[in-house]
Amino acid sequence: MTTLERARCELKAHPLALDAGLAAAVLACMVAGSLATPKDGQGVTWGTHIPAPLSLLLMLLAALALVFRRRVPRTVLALTGTLSVVECVTGDPRAPVTMSAVVALYTVAATTDRTTTFRVGLLTMTVLTAAAMLAGPLPWYAQENLGVLAWTGIGATAGDAVRSRRAVVQAIRERAERAERTREEEARRRVAEERLRIARDLHDVVAHHIALVNVQAGVAAHVMDKRPDQAKEALAHVREASRSALNELRATVGLLRQSGDPEAPTEPAPGLSLLEELAGTFRSAGLPVAVARTDQDVRLPAAVDLAAYRIVQEALTNVRKHAGAGARAEVSVVRVGRNIEITVVDDGTGAAPAPGSHPEHDPENIPGSDHGKGGGHGLLGMRERVGALGGTLTTGPRYGGGFRVHAILPVSTTDTRIEGRTTAPGEPV
Repeated sequence: MTTLERARCELKAHPLALDAGLAAAVLACMVAGSLATPKDGQGVTWGTHIPAPLSLLLMLLAALALVFRRRVPRTVLALTGTLSVVECVTGDPRAPVTMSAVVALYTVAATTDRTTTFRVGLLTMTVLTAAAMLAGPLPWYAQENLGVLAWTGIGATAGDAVRSRRAVVQAIRERAERAERTREEEARRRVAEERLRIARDLHDVVAHHIALVNVQAGVAAHVMDKRPDQAKEALAHVREASRSALNELRATVGLLRQSGDPEAPTEPAPGLSLLEELAGTFRSAGLPVAVARTDQDVRLPAAVDLAAYRIVQEALTNVRKHAGAGARAEVSVVRVGRNIEITVVDDGTGAAPAPGSHPEHDPENIPGSDHGKGGGHGLLGMRERVGALGGTLTTGPRYGGGFRVHAILPVSTTDTRIEGRTTAPGEPV
């Protein structure tokens, strides 16, 4: 920081000292102006004149008033204006006491609104100019009288300009701060949404595959001694489910990598095209699943496709956990107008663990439990997925037993039929 900048900071920190210095400078200018008087003759000649004691007193009082110009600007303006009028009436020749009124008028204009500046400035200009023209020894049209009008107008205009500039700078600063806060809030919101999305994906992947691993491991442990061939088959399903879980976890965690990290997996996200494979994993775990679809010729947006797959996955996982032994599940995917409807129903009772499993191996399969009473995040995650896409989700027990999950997801009107005649705008046919 340079010496000038340091001095400026010190003066800003002590405004009273700055005003005292300004008052001293104005007093010196007024005294110097009262000593020099013009003479008649060829050209412009100047002489010296010792001001009257009253003029010196008026100049001193006006300068002292300027020390408090920031605290009581209107009072200082009224006082300096009065002293200027007194000098206009009594001074011969006049002392430039009006200079203090000009500084006080500048301060009022710089600290008030434009309407007040206009009114106060017009009043000050009228009073001082009228006093100079009517009460002084000079003719009313003298340059000194017109100078009072000009200088008071300049003081009011300069103060208003400074106030306007300060307001513009303050508005720019506020907009910048507001924009910064908005960016920070938007960044936090996006981070929260991304964390929630990743949490949903991780829950869906882990809940589905770990449930299958748990069931198959229980089956393997139960039949290991008597039917080793069936135990080997169950362990093969465990290995396949664990491999699928690792692949999906790797793809999800890959989204968190920075640009300098190794390349993330580029495998597409799962969708309804893998619905039969998903149902097959549950069939291999002992849950009969029937799939009915009328949307095979519809290409869904990626977000809708993934949400539909995850909803079916979570619903079937809940059936496997809570529906009890002998339960059957039905999955239907139907295109209705601009929406796609996913329905998963089961006929379970939740009365007993699944075939071949034991409570000690599958703590989730608690007798008497049902879908609607868990404290987990499955139904909550489904609702969040559907809500994010602007759809609706209905869950609850079925009449006569079982549970029903029904989701309605809106599909963009620009979707493309793979085998039909409708294409998205701009897409080649």
